[in-house]
Amino acid sequence: MIADEVWAKLMWAGLNLQAADLPGCADSYYPVELIRAVTLTWLFSGLRSDEISRLRVGCIRWQHDGRPIAGDAADVLAEDAVCLLDVPVHKTGTAFTKPVDPIVGQAIEAWQALRPAQPSRLDRKTGEHADILFSVRAHPVARDYINRALIPALCAKAGVPDADVRGKITSHRARSTIASQLYNAKEPMTLFELQAWLGHRDPASTQHYAKITPATLSKAYTQAGYFARNIRTIEVLLDRDAVTTGAAAGGQPWQHYDLGHGYCSYTFFEQCPHRMACARCDLYTPKDSGQAQLLEARDNLQRMLASIPLTDDERAAVEDGQAALNALLARLTDIPTPAGTTPRQIGGQPAVTLLPIADVRHGKSRQP
Repeated sequence: MIADEVWAKLMWAGLNLQAADLPGCADSYYPVELIRAVTLTWLFSGLRSDEISRLRVGCIRWQHDGRPIAGDAADVLAEDAVCLLDVPVHKTGTAFTKPVDPIVGQAIEAWQALRPAQPSRLDRKTGEHADILFSVRAHPVARDYINRALIPALCAKAGVPDADVRGKITSHRARSTIASQLYNAKEPMTLFELQAWLGHRDPASTQHYAKITPATLSKAYTQAGYFARNIRTIEVLLDRDAVTTGAAAGGQPWQHYDLGHGYCSYTFFEQCPHRMACARCDLYTPKDSGQAQLLEARDNLQRMLASIPLTDDERAAVEDGQAALNALLARLTDIPTPAGTTPRQIGGQPAVTLLPIADVRHGKSRQP
């Protein structure tokens, strides 16, 4: 790919190309309308240089609301018209038609209106006689014209070097740049749509051209919610007096995990298999009990958030709803709690815990 900022300057140079910008060499005898049409075709169509040099007269067609437009397309507003470009047989497939920006069609038609009558030429790829679009005095524009003359002139006008860290700016690098920008657009083309637009026979070829930019990859990674999907946070109340007086060493609970419906004083809460469906063992304190009210009334409590990694079963219970939660409860029925008894032995309905999703960036949490 060509860097976005360099490509933007090259596009500006192409859109504002004047006769004075053209090199004073043998190739400058080409009419400026022809050069402008070649330039805009290269900048906007994503064609190979060989395809550009072999375009036929009449390759531009216009449509409006799905119907062909007859006559002068200049009378049609650009936003209302669809410009179709007929691409000849190419490197990897047969002839095909692709939509391009109307500015390409307008530039081609401007040159086509001035193009002198010329004898048809033998198409070097198909072997048939054809009216080559970009031709002067029966001599088609050379395949290397874009690399040899046009790109250096555009780079000079844009004030950018004709090479970067990846090497020379070439005609074919524009094809990869356009494909990648279409693939990373706000409303991107799918890989199969891009394959058809580029004229590739093999989707693997399209994957080679379409590169995901770091910005698009970062956005996709953020939206995937990897951290939030695998990590949940839970509020923990720390009893500082129990720690400083040494009562915690004697077995008195000193940290209490807030389950919403109650508190769990199991020190190794993050290892408890019942934390998402509390079995209400001896380490559980309901919030409507007097013991919980006494705990909340203490002024020596310190509150903090603890990050809890989720197992596959717990993540499914959070994301997939009641069916996954019921399956989790069924698997936990005979799993011992930290107190040693199983939910079957304790009896009663398990209390369901939905740990809030952490929003690390803003220091907030929200319930899943």
